[in-house]
Amino acid sequence: DKCSSKTSFFECEMSNTINSLNIIIRCRTSYDVQQQPQKPHNSSLRNWPVLGMLPGLLVEFHQIYEFTVRILRKSNLTFTFKGPWCSGMDMLFTVDQANIHHIMSSNFSNYTKGPDFKEVFDVLGDGILTADSELWKNLRKASKVMFSHQGYQRFSMSTTRRKINDGLVPLFDHFAKEGTVVDLQDVFVRFTSDTTLMTVTGSADPRSLSIEMPEVDEFTKALNDVGEVIMYRHLKPSCKDGFGFGQETKLFKADATLRRVCAQFISAKREEIITSDHNSNGESDHDLLTSHMKLDATKYELLNPNDDKFLRDTMLAFILAGRDTTASGLTWFFLLLSENPQVVTKIRQEINTNLPNNDSMQCLNKLVYLHGALYEAMRLYPPVPFERMSPIKPDVLPSGHKVDASMKILIFIYALGRMEAVWGQDALEFKPERWVSSKTGRLIEEPSYKFFTFNAGPRSCLGKQLAMTLMKTVVVEILLNYDFEVVNGQKIEPAPGPILRMKHGLLVTLTKRFSDSIKPENVEPDLNTKGKILGLDN
Repeated sequence: DKCSSKTSFFECEMSNTINSLNIIIRCRTSYDVQQQPQKPHNSSLRNWPVLGMLPGLLVEFHQIYEFTVRILRKSNLTFTFKGPWCSGMDMLFTVDQANIHHIMSSNFSNYTKGPDFKEVFDVLGDGILTADSELWKNLRKASKVMFSHQGYQRFSMSTTRRKINDGLVPLFDHFAKEGTVVDLQDVFVRFTSDTTLMTVTGSADPRSLSIEMPEVDEFTKALNDVGEVIMYRHLKPSCKDGFGFGQETKLFKADATLRRVCAQFISAKREEIITSDHNSNGESDHDLLTSHMKLDATKYELLNPNDDKFLRDTMLAFILAGRDTTASGLTWFFLLLSENPQVVTKIRQEINTNLPNNDSMQCLNKLVYLHGALYEAMRLYPPVPFERMSPIKPDVLPSGHKVDASMKILIFIYALGRMEAVWGQDALEFKPERWVSSKTGRLIEEPSYKFFTFNAGPRSCLGKQLAMTLMKTVVVEILLNYDFEVVNGQKIEPAPGPILRMKHGLLVTLTKRFSDSIKPENVEPDLNTKGKILGLDN
């Protein structure tokens, strides 16, 4: 049975769909020549009668990101996808900077996530990731105040540092000592799962990242299942039938788990607020759940801190936004470091110069080259590979494409970072130097409609600075204390989904730097491994 326990249900469903469509396509091959479907730029995306371009898209789904790069490169940065007849699946893919600026900034009032988006993400309720209009404005205003609060920033940094000391370092020391292969993606997901849950709910450390590497808890599994089903819904919206079949059964169970666990967090937090002295202005005041429970409702017309649904939707939005995106960014970053050991050398030199004994937020800001390297990694491998928007009323984009309320627009962030027309002929190269001014040594800030990783315009990411600080803190700890070798022979490719994760993880082995067995003066890097060995050069 090809749908084994090791194969995701999503992959099985897609395989079955592709097989069915292939049969239909073969039955159409005798179609009259004069009625042959158009071939826009690639024969696998021909516009079939009734079926539209969906068959070709499904055939290429296993490499959807690179396939979309090729299509957009040949289509002058914007491409109209025709879905099956009456399916509501027509989509406009674009990486045109003028279009992006128009949609996300200059004509922002005409573009929302749309009702279809909210239906796809209905498990997330009315949180900031799915909300539109006045509700979204209220949520963003409240979130902006909380993220900019120094108390929350200190709480977030101390939580990250504590998790590094109590979780990441002991785990890496253990794996280095044992010579064990470790999935770096799994490590980062566990790390960000723990830190995000603590900063959002104020709970104790779940310890999913520990030497024991325990099975993920039901809450984490439910979050993982939600991500898988959401991508399936993007391509097959009709599957949301309410009868509990297939992927919808998985989502129904995940939703029930999320509701139950969130209710427990909310109940425990309310009890804590009642029984504790929260006038002390201590660290326990600064988790996001507490902050939202203490929200001044007179300042936010549509937010009710006494409403459990509001609190649950807010929790889920922040947990998903903080957990998956940061883990994705770190994983792809370390893959690129493994292929570019000269970048590791430069980062270590910068750390040694600017952070002799201090990794405070202010000192981390001095690490300009590291900042540029992280930006460069997220340009090529953006944690969120696409942004979906819909027009409220008909509009004409700067590219000349007409859109109406039935059209879904996908800003394909993954492809945007790989367009030579946007980034130059070296667009596919990993070059942190492109982000550092050769004259001033300062960071070059590109327009958000060009570097869209942190979104753009009014929807720009509120947690950008905190996310960068967290990633820098983790990178500094790892690069100063460990060397890595990516295991040869593994297949590294992105898995289709709302978050750019590696389909098979990232297997590495670790070595403690400057231990008795490895002295820097006695080690010469193997230049024939194409940079697969990290760090033994400094």
